[in-house]
Amino acid sequence: MSFELDSNRTALVVIDIMKRVFSWESQPHPIQEVVSQTTRLVNAFRQAESFVVLVRVASVDGKDFLDPITDPLPSTLLPHALAEEPEDWSDILPALGSHPLDHLVTKHQWGAFFGTDLDLQLRRRNIDTIVLCGISTNIGVETTAREAYQHGYNQVFATDAMNAYSEEEHRHTCTYILPRMGRIRSTDEIVAAVSGEPKASRDQV
Repeated sequence: MSFELDSNRTALVVIDIMKRVFSWESQPHPIQEVVSQTTRLVNAFRQAESFVVLVRVASVDGKDFLDPITDPLPSTLLPHALAEEPEDWSDILPALGSHPLDHLVTKHQWGAFFGTDLDLQLRRRNIDTIVLCGISTNIGVETTAREAYQHGYNQVFATDAMNAYSEEEHRHTCTYILPRMGRIRSTDEIVAAVSGEPKASRDQV
């Protein structure tokens, strides 16, 4: 089955590929591979003159972050720290480069739609399809996907450009959640499609 994307009506939405991604361990892909795949997507969409949205989470004082009362998580579900977070932890990773037409969204919760101008920016450009990638698969990406689903967008998920705290969390979302809201595709397939070179598709997690 062929896989095609209309570059004029498709946007790339990159979730939380910030400097902090190197301060904790994520799975199932090597983090540098996720960054490399994301960079390929960003460059392909820029070259196609498609809309690129870079999403980060940040706060001036932390008071606008959600802080509900929760049960403590088992230690196995907590991210394994590799290094101290840099002071500029919320900056978009420099490897992604920059372009004057990129749109930066700063969120204060898991999802990129609530409390931001993301939906407005997409609709004003007549965009009906978004390609999602980033970190983490089952938190920032999945929450944004659920919000996009409820807003009526078609979605494509570059699951080889995603990571989670654990392989189990990543695969659960890619196997049971994302396919209910859109299509699972590889970075290779998405780059070819947005470049106008559709190729046969195959599922990736």
